[in-house]
Amino acid sequence: MRIDRLLCTLRFVRTRSAAQKLVEQGLIRRNGERVTRGSQDVRVGDILTIPLGKFVRLVEILALPERRGPPREAQACYRELDPKQ
Repeated sequence: MRIDRLLCTLRFVRTRSAAQKLVEQGLIRRNGERVTRGSQDVRVGDILTIPLGKFVRLVEILALPERRGPPREAQACYRELDPKQ
């Protein structure tokens, strides 16, 4: 699944174009490597570093969602590695 689509379906951003902007700015990392294209694939087991506002979220992808569903459904597809304090 494309990383820009994944960020949208997991509800980290509201729209796919907002996800593309994060990627174009070079702010997203996948397994420690900077993501440079929105079309880059994400797989189960990948670790994403996502800066959102004042926080940086570190998540492990547990499953790839089939649709942009309710928040609980999206949260079941990833695990926070560095929970907010």
